[in-house]
Amino acid sequence: MNQIKLFIELTRLRKPIGYMLLFWPCAWGLTLAYDFSSSWNDYYFYLILFFLGAVLMRSAGCIVNDILDRKFDAKVFRTKDRPIASGKISIKLAIFYSTTLCLLAFLVLINFNLFTIILALGSMPLAFTYPLMKRFTYWPQFFLGITFNYGLILGWTAIKGEIDIISILFYFGAIFWTLGYDTIYGFQDLKDDEIIGLKSTSIKFKGNAKKFLFLCYSILIVFFLLGGFFMNFHNVYYVLLILPLIHLFLYQMKVFNPKDPASCLKAFKSNNFFGLIILINILISQNF
Repeated sequence: MNQIKLFIELTRLRKPIGYMLLFWPCAWGLTLAYDFSSSWNDYYFYLILFFLGAVLMRSAGCIVNDILDRKFDAKVFRTKDRPIASGKISIKLAIFYSTTLCLLAFLVLINFNLFTIILALGSMPLAFTYPLMKRFTYWPQFFLGITFNYGLILGWTAIKGEIDIISILFYFGAIFWTLGYDTIYGFQDLKDDEIIGLKSTSIKFKGNAKKFLFLCYSILIVFFLLGGFFMNFHNVYYVLLILPLIHLFLYQMKVFNPKDPASCLKAFKSNNFFGLIILINILISQNF
C-alpha cells in the first residue's frame, strides 16, 4: 500500500489539472476535425483514447521530470518531499514505472492511423527533454507549449490523416495559452529557482508579469479567431468566445498575484475551465 501511495504521488494522479491540460488540446483537435453528420460513436471512442493517453503520458512525463530534476527539487521548498528527491523511490524503480506507462500509452496509440502514430512517436524527444530546458533558456514554458499542445495536431490527424492550416493555427494559439498559464505556475517557485540558478519566463518577466500574460493571451485569441475563420464557423463561435475572453483577461488577471503562491496556483488551475469552455464552443460551432 505504501508503494501504491508513492506511485500515485510520483505520477501526480491526485492532481488532475496536469493531465487535463494535456487532454484539452487533443479534444479540441479531434472535435475540429470530426464529421458529426455521421455516427458519434467514433468520436467518443477517440475521446476516451486521448484521455487515457493524456493520463499515461503525463504520468510518465512527471517521473522523467522528477528523475532529471531530483537535485533541484531537493532544494525547492514545494518539491523537496517528492518521492525521488527525498529518496523514497529509487531511480531504477522510477525508470521501470515510466517505461511501463509508456508501453501502456503505446497500446493506446496503435488504435490510431499510421500517420498519427508516426507523429506521436516523433514528439517523444520533445516530451522528455523539456525538463532540461530550464537549465539553458528563459523560455522553457515555450517548449512546454510545443509539447503539451501537440495532441491538438494528433486529434486532427486522427480523423483527417493529414495536417493543414486550421490545425496549425489552433496549435500555435494553444502554445501561447501554455506559455501564459505555465508562467503563472512558475511564480510559485520563483525565489527558489533564482537561488539555484534555474530559468523561466516567470523570472524573465517578473517585473511585467501581467503585461506578458496579456500579450500571450491576446496572441492566443488572434490565432483562435483565425482558426474559426478558416473553419467557416458561424457567428455563434465568435459570440461564444466572449466567455473565454472574460476568463482570461478579467478573472485570471484579477486572481493572479505574482507575490502570492496560492493565488498563482488558483489562477493556473482555472485553465481547466478554459479548456472545457473552448471544447464546448467548438462542439457547438461544429454542429450549428
